[in-house]
Amino acid sequence: MAVNKTNNEKKVAAFFDVDNTLVRGAATILFGKIAFRDGTIKRRDIWRFAFEQMMFIRRGEKNNTLAGFKERALSVTKGYSVSSLEPLMQTVYESEIKPRLWPKTVAAVKEHLAQGHEVWLITAAPVELAELIAKDLGATGALGTVVGRNNGVLTGELIGEALHGQAKRKAAKKLAVERGISLSKSWAYSDSVNDLPLLTLVKNAVAVNPDKALTRYAEAANWDILRFKKRDLKRR
Repeated sequence: MAVNKTNNEKKVAAFFDVDNTLVRGAATILFGKIAFRDGTIKRRDIWRFAFEQMMFIRRGEKNNTLAGFKERALSVTKGYSVSSLEPLMQTVYESEIKPRLWPKTVAAVKEHLAQGHEVWLITAAPVELAELIAKDLGATGALGTVVGRNNGVLTGELIGEALHGQAKRKAAKKLAVERGISLSKSWAYSDSVNDLPLLTLVKNAVAVNPDKALTRYAEAANWDILRFKKRDLKRR
């Protein structure tokens, strides 16, 4: 149910993309890496995952083939019982994602929370992974891609849209209505020009490790730009 509030009473929120914004690399591809260790996917696929992870870090989402690899990484969940998903996701988070969290983006999350803002992760990664990250950081919540389930078993197929591009904008607008959030006072953080629909929805946009196209847009719009190096991960 929508929350009835005047604009002055509405909440402020900060929306964070995950891949290359909060985490160095792509969380879904990192999930595929763990699935390989578990014997769920074949060696030739993990080399493809590794290559795409490298390309993602170098070029962001400009690579049009990335979506296919993300879908393939999600597809390895097929046949897993829902009850087995939690420990697998925990392993992925602890061993692959948490060590790759950008300290300065995490600091931005904490700063927003300290100011009383709601913090939401919005990502094309599996919602379970997004919720795990959000919980560990103390964020308000997370929205992510949902994998289908049948009789307690994961189907490996997506339910609804992957939260990407315009879908992120729709999700943020819907959340704002439900939570009583003022988008005209809120923030959004992302690395990709594909997230312009989300970034232009709010008053305060921040480009984090932006790809070339987003860099040009952010500079023209006079947005804040944050850039990190791999060595920054060691300064935790």
